[in-house]
Amino acid sequence: MNYELDAERLVKRFTAYAQINTASDERSTQLPSSEGQWQLAEYLKNELTALGLTGVKVTDKCYVLAELPSNTEAPVIGLIAHMDTSGEASGENVQVTMHKAWDGRDIALAPDCVLSTKNFPEMSAYIGQDILTAGGATLLGADDKAGLTAIVSACEYLLAHPEIRHGKILLAFTPDEEIGRGTDGFPLDEFKADFAYTVDGGKLGELNYETFNACNAKIIFNGVSVHPGSAKNKMRNAVTMAAEWQMALPQGEKPEYTENYEGFYHCLRIEGGTDRVELDMILRDHDKNILAKRKQLLLDLAAFMNAKYGAGSVECNLQDVYCNMKEYITPVFEIVQRAENAMREAGVVHKLVPVRGGTDGSRLSEMGLPCPNIFTGGHNFHGRFEYLPVPSLVKCTEVLLNIVKA
Repeated sequence: MNYELDAERLVKRFTAYAQINTASDERSTQLPSSEGQWQLAEYLKNELTALGLTGVKVTDKCYVLAELPSNTEAPVIGLIAHMDTSGEASGENVQVTMHKAWDGRDIALAPDCVLSTKNFPEMSAYIGQDILTAGGATLLGADDKAGLTAIVSACEYLLAHPEIRHGKILLAFTPDEEIGRGTDGFPLDEFKADFAYTVDGGKLGELNYETFNACNAKIIFNGVSVHPGSAKNKMRNAVTMAAEWQMALPQGEKPEYTENYEGFYHCLRIEGGTDRVELDMILRDHDKNILAKRKQLLLDLAAFMNAKYGAGSVECNLQDVYCNMKEYITPVFEIVQRAENAMREAGVVHKLVPVRGGTDGSRLSEMGLPCPNIFTGGHNFHGRFEYLPVPSLVKCTEVLLNIVKA
């Protein structure tokens, strides 16, 4: 089916979302972790109400819920995206910039932020297309405001074209996905979909039903601080212990050296001094048995260093975050095939890609709501080099329309 989608309207909607700073804060204990997510939730509530969706509300945990009633008998399908953006780059005062009919030349967003086909060869596929970027000082926020845009735009189109037959469509926009808390307060008792799709993927055509198994680790090094002039045989330097820990990890099993189904250890953040250092890590693997071995390696390393430096010198705290959703989606693989068919109908060449990360769908699938993941079209998420080809965003919207139609 051919849809006449207004690309300019999609860009305007995306820009409005992107200009609200919704960066999540993993150091916060609140849900949501940042005030901007409440602001976007209210904006979405008002927008969805004005469009004519029903049951629109924001829960006390900042989940936006809405419903598009059915006009024929068909499965109840959920569409899910997250409102927060990564805190790895600034989300403050995002300046969405359109590069019309990009000619393939370097795009200098800032002196130290240049998008080029030399550094990002996949960009060559988008020569001649309109491309959105930020201004060089912030991320763009396509992860996942492109997903929000596609879902809302698809619903707007269905409301304007009642001749398209569809079952009930449930919407859920979640907070704090980027810090692994996107389902902590998910109102699953209200979200009675037969199955759902998260719209939180990458480049055009990607379809995901496999994710990492994920564990987060906090390593604390407890030192003994003594004046360096009289420190011999007294000082226990927590910075030295942290450096030793990093060097003891398998050197080829870090994100910068791995791809596809290869897991990793990643030292994400470190702070402290001689007396105490805190190190945040993430462990990832598609195979849960291998992830268990990775966790054991950290426990063994902590035991080794405690034997070397003294009991209590190293604390290793592990927390499982999400699991590979493959085992929950494989028994209902027809929902993946539904998405494949929707992409074919939209003229999109689909590719099943294992996610080197996770989505809200990872936990939701485990909780009983199977959720494959659909592309949004964006690239270089979580950083200043992020970009979004507009035709990819349009195709994402088309795919969603094909998925939900009866």
